[in-house]
Amino acid sequence: MNIAIIVPCVRPYMKKAYFPTGIAYVATAMKKAGYEFDIIDIEAHRHTDDELAMLLRKKTYDVIALGTLVSGYKYVKTIVSIARSANPGSVIIAGNSVASSIPEFLLQNTEVDIAVKGEGENTIINLLSVLEKGQSLDQVKGIAFSKNGRIVDTGHADPIQDISLIDHPDWELFDMNLYLEKSFQDVPEPYPIPKEEIRAFVVNTARGCPFRCTFCYHVFQYTPYRRRSVDSILSEITTLQERYGINYINFFDELTFSHKNQVREFVEGVKKSKLRFFWNADIRSDLFTEKDLSLLHEVKQSGCMSFGYSLESGSPAILKTMNKKLKVEDFKRQKLALDQAKITSFTSIVLGYPQETLETLKQTFDVCHDLDIFPSTGYLLPQPGTPMFEVARQKGVADDLETYLLGMGDRQDLRFNLTDIPDDLFQNEVARHLKRINQKIGLGLHDDQLVKTFTFVTSKETSRYADQPAVAAS
Repeated sequence: MNIAIIVPCVRPYMKKAYFPTGIAYVATAMKKAGYEFDIIDIEAHRHTDDELAMLLRKKTYDVIALGTLVSGYKYVKTIVSIARSANPGSVIIAGNSVASSIPEFLLQNTEVDIAVKGEGENTIINLLSVLEKGQSLDQVKGIAFSKNGRIVDTGHADPIQDISLIDHPDWELFDMNLYLEKSFQDVPEPYPIPKEEIRAFVVNTARGCPFRCTFCYHVFQYTPYRRRSVDSILSEITTLQERYGINYINFFDELTFSHKNQVREFVEGVKKSKLRFFWNADIRSDLFTEKDLSLLHEVKQSGCMSFGYSLESGSPAILKTMNKKLKVEDFKRQKLALDQAKITSFTSIVLGYPQETLETLKQTFDVCHDLDIFPSTGYLLPQPGTPMFEVARQKGVADDLETYLLGMGDRQDLRFNLTDIPDDLFQNEVARHLKRINQKIGLGLHDDQLVKTFTFVTSKETSRYADQPAVAAS
């Protein structure tokens, strides 16, 4: 079979490029199973629609596969339309949350033939085998497809129990020189070594999250939270160091550490391995207090530069509606403890739950102001498959799903206002509060950079790339 894998770009206006970790795992599994394929990486090379069409016409592809977030639906729709025009007889497969959260709608409203739901490595191999043999798709678990005018959903495939056994991504399938050059942009200040000496890259340590925030959708939410072993993680870092000279690891997870014992185990593993590298990760928002300073000093000595953990809201009532297992006071205690350990904190907030008021906005920004932390600010973007999307439906915001999906994008834009606050007043208040935090900390951001900075915002106590998605950790 001739197979093409397309890596979409959902932030074409940004110069940086995110290494496609999820697609890399799936492509690695395909290669291991003996399948050959071409990769058309729009994220890395920013191919135009005409260039994409030209690349797809170079071969008669039997299968064309791609995957991205549901917020990138409009890009997927365009890509698969081009793919169908270039290769009318191909089977087009989509994965990630654009397939997992809206499989039936995706199949009915785009040129996608098969939606892969959830974890992709085993499913894609089973699916390709069935396609190659001309067998019935019904026997493949974890997909949805159209058959005789109706949608067939085969449920979810069994999750991989031990994700430590999954092969490391085959990075050489991609333009690593470009991704290594771009990955530096995810390293927050203060830099631990001279800027020009930093060699950074991403590593995935876990799948999913044990929490169920009402605004969050991810493809692993139908499976238990799973973590790789420390040996597996350090083995990957060793390979990255030997092959690419990596000295800074951005752990790229919904949640890297949910318990202190996991942190202790990792720190001890780093110490025993004698590996030296700097790192950052996402943690629970109430993991540490001042009582943990001894452990936190060890964490710092292991190379940890920063932790990300979400406040989301300073309003206890909104936190309850979010299903955040968090008290604002616990968030504050953790921030102060990390300050003492000289570990930088970064956080995110989600504004715009239906009960949001000017007062709850002030509560949220007051927490950040008092703690000298500039938040990654985003407006509620209800995603299909979440409780908040059902609220959006009830409020009439998502009556026309096609229009709604085409209107999705970065959470830094107020796209769907579920509050009673007028749009202009809402946005002006957000800007006003961010401006006072900016002035207090002395970041020097211009007014038009407060929400969408597209650069690092730093001080002695905080650094955050302001266009990152909300951290999913509770």
